[in-house]
Amino acid sequence: MNLDEWSQRGDRVPVGDDSVFVVDTPAAERTDAAPLLVIHGFPTSSVDWAPVLPQLSARRRVVLFDLPGFGLSSKHDRPYGIASAADATAGVLEQTGLREFDLITHDMGDTVGGELLARDMAGELTVDGKAVRIRHRILTNGSIYLDMAQLTDAQHMLWSAADAKLSAEIGPSAEQLAVSLRETMAPQGTPTSNPGPEELLAAAESICHDEGALLLPRLIRYLSDRRDNEERFTGAIENHPSPLSIVWGELDPIAVVAMAHKLAQRRTDAGLTVLEGVGHYPTIEAPGAFSAAVLGHLDD
Repeated sequence: MNLDEWSQRGDRVPVGDDSVFVVDTPAAERTDAAPLLVIHGFPTSSVDWAPVLPQLSARRRVVLFDLPGFGLSSKHDRPYGIASAADATAGVLEQTGLREFDLITHDMGDTVGGELLARDMAGELTVDGKAVRIRHRILTNGSIYLDMAQLTDAQHMLWSAADAKLSAEIGPSAEQLAVSLRETMAPQGTPTSNPGPEELLAAAESICHDEGALLLPRLIRYLSDRRDNEERFTGAIENHPSPLSIVWGELDPIAVVAMAHKLAQRRTDAGLTVLEGVGHYPTIEAPGAFSAAVLGHLDD
């Protein structure tokens, strides 16, 4: 699915000063299964999840959205961080009326989810003044232990740059970003990792939409939050009372699989599925295997 087609699947809703793109997909079959809330990662958007949406929405309502600064949501030139991303997520919960749901997160979304979990444990996460219930969590490839992450040269460069919008002359193109994204996946020729070229380009185009690629030095500041507040974010991931399952691409070169094993050791009741031969973007590389693993954990 290309980005234009994806844009037709959703609506833009007001959340604070932002216009947030939301794809709210009803379950294909009548069911009492909990809805799914999905939080995407850096630097892409909800379009990463288009390949798995048919499987995930077969028996569940699925709410996908683009965080402010990403994808098809508004892209203001301002500071960004985990707290503001969590605020936007809470706004989406209000807009969609989600008070009870399963939570699936990826990459930066893991950290945003960690902040939501911390707020929930403190009694600070509500919808229409009523407490939210997070029933089950699925955590996927994200640098929840930042000291173990193998950041790329491009990530180091962006993180070390000034917290300011790039000039148009030096901003990366969608084609360049598609190459960079492909390098975070399993090596070409790996039988179980087969990213579709259209899906890969859609992910890259979502970054560039509305000059979003120029905001990358601002958006990557989440790593500073990640570093400075790991005890809060990862502590909540490890300790929130809801059931936890982990689905991880084995060959992720950034959020290495050792992170998944470390989390499973610390949270001994967590289910763990390692997707062999899959890298950082399992929804694009192996949508069938990823969907089966997620639904297997949720339906268990």
